[in-house]
Amino acid sequence: MNPPGAGLVEALSSDERRATSGARRPRPRESEHRVPRRYRGAVITPDPADAPGQDAATQAPHRPRRAHLDAGGSARLLPAARQAFLEALEDGWADPARLHSESRRARSFLDAARETFAARLGARTEEVHLAPSHVLATHSAVRAVVSGRRRTGRAVVASAVERAAVLDAASYAADARTTGAPSPAVVPVDRLGRVDVDAFAAAVRQPGVALAALQHANGEVGTVQPVDAMHEAARAARVPLLVDAGASVGHVAPPRSWDLVTADAADWGGPQGIAVLAVRAGVRWRAEWPEAPDPWFPGGVSVPAALAAAVALESALSDQAAQDARRRELVAEIREVVARTVPDVEVVGDPVDRLPHVVTFSCLYADGEALLTELDREGFAVGSGSACTSATLRPSHVLAAMGVLTHGNVRIALDRTTTRDDVAAFLAALPPAVARVRGSLGAGAL
Repeated sequence: MNPPGAGLVEALSSDERRATSGARRPRPRESEHRVPRRYRGAVITPDPADAPGQDAATQAPHRPRRAHLDAGGSARLLPAARQAFLEALEDGWADPARLHSESRRARSFLDAARETFAARLGARTEEVHLAPSHVLATHSAVRAVVSGRRRTGRAVVASAVERAAVLDAASYAADARTTGAPSPAVVPVDRLGRVDVDAFAAAVRQPGVALAALQHANGEVGTVQPVDAMHEAARAARVPLLVDAGASVGHVAPPRSWDLVTADAADWGGPQGIAVLAVRAGVRWRAEWPEAPDPWFPGGVSVPAALAAAVALESALSDQAAQDARRRELVAEIREVVARTVPDVEVVGDPVDRLPHVVTFSCLYADGEALLTELDREGFAVGSGSACTSATLRPSHVLAAMGVLTHGNVRIALDRTTTRDDVAAFLAALPPAVARVRGSLGAGAL
């Protein structure tokens, strides 16, 4: 019987096997996916306990089904990724920086992951860097480019709805502690969360701008941003554009108009602890750790996690069209039913040009933390506030920038295994849960 992991090694291409034996490997074509063959185009098979169409009545009595509706930035690990991770623990455990056969095998797994990410993002393999978190990838991108372009200036242009990691890194990079240093130029958005195109274009034309940053799509309200137009404006001003695709890769087509782009494996069903930063050749940047073998992220990342992240992305993309249609239909139902059945509620975000799995609404006269707790008791895991700051339960800076209701907020991000029964049960439980929370605050009669 073959030992665990043997299948993964056997599935490697002949080029990869030559790499482990010391032979020189030819450079792959841009479009060649280097994930082991057994996982290319993998069909996602959810855990039987969470299979679509299996409602609470069919669950074992001792395991009532909970509906996980908070998958933004922390999606369930896909089965193919879990299998790849476990097998890579057997075959990719060695230090990939060393020269013996075991290390070269581990290195081939890292190379396979990077080449897959490059192909999917429209980058060259050497432009792709693996980070231990999406926050660190974002911080490093902002700080390295601002430092590398310091002769031009230190200002960063960003939309008001960027994730906290972008805005915080921009403030730090501008060095607000220094008298006269520029603050980040924050560009406003409309009530749908869409950036003001003219204001963004005008901001990047100002002197002293080192970097512009714009999310591909907002992970809280789902609105997709006009990245192509903003990249054109930034390029005309000779300012590099950082595109945060942490909420969109694996759910919609990846952006192709960027100078730097970040993505988060945990959002598409990969493991925690892996993110991607791609930097176009020609972008000026200055490493914070110039003497390290990897000047971007010294110490590297987990080899099994990197391979599992690449396998998860291929697996997610294998049925993206079907998942897109299914989840858009469920989100449309949530938007319509919540607006109709919950008094004094505001459903936010672009109803059309949006992510397929994200919806947010806010309930007047309700406390967000109390509402989350009430729904959790009923068996529904949901989020509140900005996904990047929801653990603090601070009012959402995204909703505030949009000029919409910020309190009593519920953020839904559908898991790939979320069923219609899950959504129906949630929509049935929501109105009485809101009523109970309002009643506990003395607002039940309003």
